[in-house]
Amino acid sequence: MRLTELLNTEDVTISCELFPPKQGAQLDNYKKIVGDMAALKPAYMSVTYGATGGTSDYTVELANEVRNVNHIPALAHLTCASSTKEKVASVIQELKEKQIENVLALRGDIPQNADFPLPNQYKHASELIYDIKSQGDFCIGGACYPEGHPESQTLEEDLIHLKEKVDAGCEFLTTQMFFDNNILYNFMYKALKHGIDVPVVAGIMPITNANQVKRSIALSGSLVPRRFLAIVDRFGSDPAAMKQAGIAYATDQIIDLIANGVNHVHIYTMNKPDVAGAILENLSDIYVRD
Repeated sequence: MRLTELLNTEDVTISCELFPPKQGAQLDNYKKIVGDMAALKPAYMSVTYGATGGTSDYTVELANEVRNVNHIPALAHLTCASSTKEKVASVIQELKEKQIENVLALRGDIPQNADFPLPNQYKHASELIYDIKSQGDFCIGGACYPEGHPESQTLEEDLIHLKEKVDAGCEFLTTQMFFDNNILYNFMYKALKHGIDVPVVAGIMPITNANQVKRSIALSGSLVPRRFLAIVDRFGSDPAAMKQAGIAYATDQIIDLIANGVNHVHIYTMNKPDVAGAILENLSDIYVRD
């Protein structure tokens, strides 16, 4: 199923993200995680490519597990910062063979101490999107940053580059994590003013332990509201309480999004089916799974 068939409707969709193992010896354990996550009946499941491509060898294999074993629509990430054009072409061929038709095309993090781009690499995600489009009939998504890409001087500059992605063939967007819904609403308004009218999927990261807060800020640069910092201050030293509070906060974010017409939500699960399951249980009458 092409994801635009879901995302261009008014139906509520909640999807989940997984990341593949770093070593093949762990693959069976990760396939069990896929099965546990699939049992929650998300609208679709995405499989990451690894921040620097280190886990990319298993992305297609887990995406195949999602689609062809567990029968959930799969979204395979494809990152150009750590891949040559030849590697991208090889992955595209694998995706065709596995009948995986949805791709999230990303630039990715540039490897440290590396010359980028080399002559056989893509420089921008828009170049990757255009090339994927030319190599097959894929449904292609891209990333967006409600608070602006860390490398952009302004949100306005970032939106100009985002429009380039859409013009290159990007059919939907998934946001970086955010913890204040008002930031997303403001972003979506500005995106429409720039002619960006493809579906936007809101990316939600449940923070279930205090250490995640520092890591999330470092990785994404996301603003953490005082309300959430108060939760961390109060419950951060109690793992069970912090997990429950983090699930409740993510649930509250999702309810507010849906109430305000943002019907498509993607949960960054960190490979934790229990956390995703608790959130979906909280939404059992809001997100009705077949």
